[in-house]
Amino acid sequence: MGGPEAGVRMERRQRVVVIGAGIGGLVAALRLAAAGLEVTVLERAARPGGKMRAVPVGGRPVEAGPTVFTMRWVFEEVFAEAGASLAERVRLSPAGILARHAWSAHERLDLFADPDASAAAIAQFAGAAEAEGYRRFCARAAEVYRTLEGPFIRSERPSPLDLGRRVGLWGLGGLWRIRPFATLWGALGDDFRDPRLRQLFGRYATYCGASPFEAPATLMLVAHVEQEGVWYVDGGLSRLAQAVADLAGERGAVLRFDTEAGRILTEGGRVTGVETADGARIPADAVVVNADVSALAAGLFGPEAARVTGPVRAAERSLSAVTFCVSARPEGFPLVRHNVFFSGDYRAEFEAIRRGGLPPDPTVYLCAQDRDDADAAPGGPERLLCLVNAPARGERPLTSQEIDRCATTMRARLAACGLALATEPGGVTTTPSGFEALFPATGGALYGRASHGWTATFRRPGARTRLPGLYLAGGSVHPGPGVPMAAQSGRIAADSLLADLGLSRASTRPWAGAATPGGTSMP
Repeated sequence: MGGPEAGVRMERRQRVVVIGAGIGGLVAALRLAAAGLEVTVLERAARPGGKMRAVPVGGRPVEAGPTVFTMRWVFEEVFAEAGASLAERVRLSPAGILARHAWSAHERLDLFADPDASAAAIAQFAGAAEAEGYRRFCARAAEVYRTLEGPFIRSERPSPLDLGRRVGLWGLGGLWRIRPFATLWGALGDDFRDPRLRQLFGRYATYCGASPFEAPATLMLVAHVEQEGVWYVDGGLSRLAQAVADLAGERGAVLRFDTEAGRILTEGGRVTGVETADGARIPADAVVVNADVSALAAGLFGPEAARVTGPVRAAERSLSAVTFCVSARPEGFPLVRHNVFFSGDYRAEFEAIRRGGLPPDPTVYLCAQDRDDADAAPGGPERLLCLVNAPARGERPLTSQEIDRCATTMRARLAACGLALATEPGGVTTTPSGFEALFPATGGALYGRASHGWTATFRRPGARTRLPGLYLAGGSVHPGPGVPMAAQSGRIAADSLLADLGLSRASTRPWAGAATPGGTSMP
């Protein structure tokens, strides 16, 4: 009649391989491991984070990727769902000054977390009418966000018809009022007459790697997101990525760094595992790819995976950048954490990028990583990230002359606003070809497909693919680029996978009962 185990069916845990330890992959791995699945993360780099990275300059880490942390609720929910607290794992402090903006040595404007303080600053800078325009703009940005948060940001990728159904009859008016067919630049003209303010708020398009002259007006929601809270992260956003990786390890995930994924294996029309670049085979019931979809389409993970998504043409790529991570002594300008120095002709700047060249007069973003709201200089050289937008043409490396010219035009823009930098030796410069090397097949694009035109959002793939067992996460898929959005994509991918396995977070065994210890491992 059978042995003592008769009548007891031992089921093995479902195995998942996550390719890429960017924030989308890390969140997916954490969520799946906490739900009781056997999770292995493969990362070609030596540490987690993907674009949330730091580079050593003068013996100190300088954040070389995203530096603005918003939508804190996403990570609070991610940590809470895994039985942990974000506040206990990562030290956060609220920013009072969102950013300091300059157009010349005598034209400066701060935006504040408090909208009333921003309105007062705008009134002093450009007049009472523009301050009223700012208040109208904030109201519209809030409506855009309220309309899209539930049916779009928190949900699987909708089609335009799906989005209409999800917002419901009562939400259709709001959906129409957010002007989905207008460009951001055109919509800003309704509220602002001062071209400097249109330039300031048009810059929100670059948060998604887009031009304000081609991006949809819905991107004004970034203004509302910032007013809901911008936070300083102790240790930078790379520290936040490490905290998610650490928690994933505690919940049972195995993270293998310096391990490059190769072909995604299939059999019988579905995923069966992953073969690493050195030939090792890892069986899997499902695979989550946290890489740019361009890498999939280019065949970097094999021909079967390449068929799940189409290529992103060079003309459709988002912005790239030239970044300078330096240790320097700033002089002549009262820096805060986030600073923007605007070019003299915004349209000409983006026209130059559209033609494939570096702008002769670039807008410069400067993150002074040793400062907060106070503009008092710390003692000694400061850690600075300076960034200028660039076309994603990383297949053609910039010449040394072009890089030098970019540095010269950047310094000229800073000087026009009253800032000089006395830099120390040992800075790190990253160009579009450098980003292409870090993130293959992208051409250096930092945000996937550019958010140009109202249909671009719906052209990003969702978490599920036509290959059973293969799921996507990251900034190049729905709901879009940016740290919280990429994290949200990881949540959506994990939940889609669990649902397709016939599991739910309630029906899987909790993380506290994990039978197999996991953790970070080095090959």
